[in-house]
Amino acid sequence: MRLFKALGAAAALIVLASAGAAYAQVATIVPDPVAGARPVTVERIKVHSAAIQGNLEGESADRDVIVMLPPGYAANRRRRYPVVYALHGYSIGAEQWIKEIHAPQTVEGAFAKGANAMIIVFPDSKTVHNGSMYSSSVTTGDFETFVARELVAYIDAHYRTIARRESRGLAGHSMGGYGTSRIGMRHADVFGALYMMSPCCLSPRDPASFTAEASAPLEAVTSLDQATKLGWGQRAQLATAAAWSPNPNKPPLYLDLPFSNGKLQPDVLARWTANAPLVFVHQYIANLRRYRAIAIDVGDQDGLRFDAEKLHGVLDAYRIPNSFEIYPGTHTSAVAVRFQDYVLPFFSRNLVMGAAR
Repeated sequence: MRLFKALGAAAALIVLASAGAAYAQVATIVPDPVAGARPVTVERIKVHSAAIQGNLEGESADRDVIVMLPPGYAANRRRRYPVVYALHGYSIGAEQWIKEIHAPQTVEGAFAKGANAMIIVFPDSKTVHNGSMYSSSVTTGDFETFVARELVAYIDAHYRTIARRESRGLAGHSMGGYGTSRIGMRHADVFGALYMMSPCCLSPRDPASFTAEASAPLEAVTSLDQATKLGWGQRAQLATAAAWSPNPNKPPLYLDLPFSNGKLQPDVLARWTANAPLVFVHQYIANLRRYRAIAIDVGDQDGLRFDAEKLHGVLDAYRIPNSFEIYPGTHTSAVAVRFQDYVLPFFSRNLVMGAAR
């Protein structure tokens, strides 16, 4: 636990790997099926992103998106619905995450247990280094704009949504929790409620966590293909650098590392620090006051709980209403239960629901 507290920020991704847990392939508690649950409709679509197009890393601008439509969507053609955008974590895509949260079963279960009907949207933000950090970078592409602007516009244009911020929710787990904090703070004109599940990377990176020995394999990479053969934690560091310290003049990876040529690079580390929500949250207090509701949760066996509690403390200090819960569990063990019994009911309570028209 102390190790997480000391390192913070993007180091959390690396520590998760070094702790020996393969978070790309995790087992989560499966909630019991809810009697009488009606099936949702699952659609797999492609959404083109002008914001991602032309990135130096070669990421596809045609992004996979999974859309879950509530029971009765096809039959009730005059009804419009609120939308929840759900962001996956590092090293997985949308397909893997819906398996980890056991959707559509948990979505159907939430509706059967009383949550109001909503559209749930799962965008895929996996990259060559296994994660975009939901950030804006010439190297990876602008995933922040893709989620906050382009995807929302596409869903509103192609589905029967309630196209107003009070009827849109944003949620995410781990790296997706980071994305929820980042996008939520910057785009309060788009979303009306936020739910951060075990958010990672909230605090600045400790300079002492970088060493020449750890950085040597990263500096030795000479191609993207070679980078994909690195270890989980090493790839996480490349993903962070691609998102937060891009360098258009440094092929083939087009990024700067915080530790290079045997020395810490303070300017690069400063760029990473600038992307830590616990650093930039104070700039967005007015935005955060606009939300109808904000929630944060994290497992009691998850080292990320320290930073999550700090963010809760900042919100409390500014008297911004929010809920914070430390529940029994690890980083991933209860994520499916939380999604069914806490996340979707939270949005059911706090988003503006529509009526037939």
